[in-house]
Amino acid sequence: MTEPTTGSLRVSGATLHYEVRGRGPLLLLIPGGAGGAASFDGIADDLAAEYTVATYDPRGMSRSTLADPEAEQRVAEHADDALRVLDLLSPGEPARVFGTSSGAITAVHLLTARPERVERLVAHEPPLVEVLPDAPEHRELLARVQETLRTQGLMPAMAVFAAGLKKDGDTTAPEAALELPPQAAARAERTMANLPYFVGRIVPGFMSYAPDIHRLEALSDRLVLACGQDSRGELPYRPAAFLAERLGKELLHFPGGHTGLTTHPAGFGELVRKALRA
Repeated sequence: MTEPTTGSLRVSGATLHYEVRGRGPLLLLIPGGAGGAASFDGIADDLAAEYTVATYDPRGMSRSTLADPEAEQRVAEHADDALRVLDLLSPGEPARVFGTSSGAITAVHLLTARPERVERLVAHEPPLVEVLPDAPEHRELLARVQETLRTQGLMPAMAVFAAGLKKDGDTTAPEAALELPPQAAARAERTMANLPYFVGRIVPGFMSYAPDIHRLEALSDRLVLACGQDSRGELPYRPAAFLAERLGKELLHFPGGHTGLTTHPAGFGELVRKALRA
């Protein structure tokens, strides 16, 4: 693995850790869940043969610190962080962007708020549950997760959250519990350290976010919606599938499930490259 150039960027209320590899047009990778820049280690080097690949730890995650650790987390603020990274590394030039999970929600807001800065966006399983017809049920899930976190603690809250994401009647272990490559296993400790912040701050702030669908319709030529081929029927799959149908877009299927980036890095990275060229 090539060692990236690293730096820190002061933004409103936070200091972001970012990493840059390669040369060529800028490709910004926005991580999701409890992962940070390191979640792209399996694909960043290959993409850096064609692009200047930049990624970062979202505010409050891993090496990106918050001025106020108790601050409410808002999608618009996270999207502004992504914009500041673009302004630093590709001033005035539109960039290609890939986001996964909550990072895809950040990227969708960036596209709708500052479309002149985004040449093409690949959004992988953004859990935009507010677009779904059964959104009230998912609001109830989020309320149960937060109440469980408050009264019972992190791991019971994670169990409630994970159960709500699965297909009805699915009793299999979540993909994250499968055996991971050594590089991914080495990141587990940092990811675990991010979980309280993710469940307590990111999940409620991001899964209550409603995108501007009319704005997305106007910008749909720049948007690629993607899901994991093993995610069909799961909650993170459904919003992208719904939006693809609503916008008249093909839904691209990546290897693996919601965490296919980690479990199937070679095939995942190749499809990212193809999606950015299309």
